[in-house]
Amino acid sequence: MSLDNHRALIEQLKPLIMEPDFQDVFEQLTVDESNSTRFLLKMELNRISSLCTRIIDLRDKTELPCEEVVVANQRYFLDEPAKEALLQALPLYRNKYTLGVYEHVIKAHKLRRLKLRENVSVEVIDEENPFLVPGVVLGSYFNRCEERMNYSIRIMVSQQGITEVSGATLDLSVGGARIKLPLKHHLDQDKPLLVKLLELSDEFYLDDLKHGVEYQIVDIQNKDDSAVFRLKRLGGGEALDSLLSQLIRGYKFRYKVDVNDVIVTATGLGYERHYLPLLTHLPLFVSIIEGKPLINYELLGRGNKPIQHYFQDENEISQLPSFINTRRLTQMLKNIDNSEHCYLFSFIHNSNGKLHFYSATLAELKATKNIHLFLGFASTKTSWRVFKIVMQPIDHSKNYKTSTLPGDDARYAALTEQQLAQFSHTLQLIDLTNEEARKDYQCWFDQSDVNGLKIFSQAKIKQHSIKKVSMPFSERRHEARFIFKTLITIQQGDKQATGITHDISSRGLQLTLEKSANFNEPGAVTLSFPRLQAAAGKTNLSNLPYQLIRSRMNGVTLHLSAIIGHSPHEGVEFLSKLIAHNKQKLEQLSDNEGQKKELADGMKNLVMRQLPGVPYFIEKTVKAAQMAYIGIGTTTDEISHLFAQDSDKVLQYNLKPLLDNNVLKQHIIDPIKLMKPTHGMAFFEVFMQLTRHPRGAVQIQCKLKSELGNREQQIQFITQSKKVGRFMALRVYIGATDKPDMSYIRRELEYIHIHANHRAKQLEEQLWRVIGSGELLDITTEVEIRFPSLMTLA
Repeated sequence: MSLDNHRALIEQLKPLIMEPDFQDVFEQLTVDESNSTRFLLKMELNRISSLCTRIIDLRDKTELPCEEVVVANQRYFLDEPAKEALLQALPLYRNKYTLGVYEHVIKAHKLRRLKLRENVSVEVIDEENPFLVPGVVLGSYFNRCEERMNYSIRIMVSQQGITEVSGATLDLSVGGARIKLPLKHHLDQDKPLLVKLLELSDEFYLDDLKHGVEYQIVDIQNKDDSAVFRLKRLGGGEALDSLLSQLIRGYKFRYKVDVNDVIVTATGLGYERHYLPLLTHLPLFVSIIEGKPLINYELLGRGNKPIQHYFQDENEISQLPSFINTRRLTQMLKNIDNSEHCYLFSFIHNSNGKLHFYSATLAELKATKNIHLFLGFASTKTSWRVFKIVMQPIDHSKNYKTSTLPGDDARYAALTEQQLAQFSHTLQLIDLTNEEARKDYQCWFDQSDVNGLKIFSQAKIKQHSIKKVSMPFSERRHEARFIFKTLITIQQGDKQATGITHDISSRGLQLTLEKSANFNEPGAVTLSFPRLQAAAGKTNLSNLPYQLIRSRMNGVTLHLSAIIGHSPHEGVEFLSKLIAHNKQKLEQLSDNEGQKKELADGMKNLVMRQLPGVPYFIEKTVKAAQMAYIGIGTTTDEISHLFAQDSDKVLQYNLKPLLDNNVLKQHIIDPIKLMKPTHGMAFFEVFMQLTRHPRGAVQIQCKLKSELGNREQQIQFITQSKKVGRFMALRVYIGATDKPDMSYIRRELEYIHIHANHRAKQLEEQLWRVIGSGELLDITTEVEIRFPSLMTLA
């Protein structure tokens, strides 16, 4: 998604970024924008307002003389136009040198230089870079409470003491509008407007329409010879609410509904379904019980089975609660800024068929001065493991559910909501063990008495205490079902049958036929409710469109879902009212399986809020394969931020330092082509030297661990990197993906198909092109622990 159309709004917000009431102003100026646009606007504003350390030196970049300019004790060498640009930009950021200031000066300098050349376009054309990769937002799911429609009608606008001005609406929602007026309108931005919706007042009689509806001006943008107003509705009562709602619902087929939020979310959910089956980390959920933190749930998936199996003893009892016990959890919570409590090492001793688990955190090994003994001895065992824990507190003010369609219930069933509310933190248990590094850890051994390891023996757990929930890889459950029996007739082409409903929800039902009719499934059918028709009045309950999802019991039991088209579905509306008015009388199905799916879906959403690494996705193209996207979470992560430095666009990343020199093809794409989804994830490691350039940019030099050869060369690279700047290490996971899980986003795709058919097809084709997924994970600390000479033991 591009913010090119919102540059004027960004420029308007720039001077307000540093103001204490910026959040309130931002809410007002973006009141009519979609949630996804507001999210990206905030990302861009946070980016340009972040402090910058890049030095600008134009002495060999300009034909004009340069002078030294000092800002915040930092020297810059600028020509006169660049100095003017700097002094112009600094006040926008309270005289702080930010990324926005840097980009403003550099852009002004480039434009001035380009204008000097004859017959050269002012636009800068970047060299084609195959490693410029866009980002797809994961874990941020928007729920629009009302639909907004691109709907143009004639209007008359007035303010007290000013002659009426004629114009037109650009889009319309229940709570606001965008309108276009002549450039010379003479309207006062600080006063409310009275807007007469002429074509609606001609068609519908309503006092609010006749006298005009009061709106507040949120923003005015001049475009060509017109002024575009964004308005928030102040006046009008429930009758007008109802009229506008009916208008938007009833005329969807004639006007374009804004479906951008649904597309952004469906895209994120679609790529998420490629990433999650391969996820090697084990998500765990912490609750505070009687003042003590305990792990009481784990989220299981295909990719994290090896971690699950590792902690099972001879009786198939998981020893994970003893590995991450209350004492260690308490230390993690107390020492959030000390990562030493989050690195754990373990091995298993087999004595006459009895498995004994030994484990220690890095902080425990340093405190007891047993680091040489434990790491050196444990790494000789075949059961040796290195783990990292990433802990995140849960923000319960956000919805747990990914309700993405207008009108969807924003919450799960009460029991599911209650269970999710009990969690205080999510943990991701990450296995960082690398067999190639085993010999590096063995260099820690100092011939101490191994009996000293007894203090690290885990207490044996004798019964299961962590509840297991499987990650949901099937269609999401959205509605409660109620037992309700009524006669129906069902037809598909020339096939017809009668039956009785077993249970209903507003959008779907299960029914039992008198005998099998061999309907095609999945496929469209029509339903009629003859007995309910008598109570429905003017509502038509005949020949309603439904989708046959699946059948059971040799075609006698059918599961159906309403097909929501351009106009309101009368069956959905009637059943919704029936359930709402009779909720106390109807028996709700205690669907344990459905409740488990809801809980698993909610737990998955909590995990996706903050990712421990940066997922990426490989897609096949006509000629070859390429990196299509990297996954971006809702908060800034260091890895993507590092690769964003050479791109001035939101959600675009330059991965050339990492993927160049045939790394992408040889180490990612080619291995993925030979893998199957059931193979899980493989990985390779990359060492990075981050050097601060004299002019402020960070130079990234990447070396594969395999290229550095022996242990001494690795230590030398790390030491040298720290001398000239900073060392960083990444683990690059690679895996082959299965076909896309379209059933998970079926409802979103159906909605998009109706309102923007080409966008739905585009998304489907996009997801089908994905052949592989992986993750970039920061393993810097673990790599340094491998080498005793690099560790500080104080």
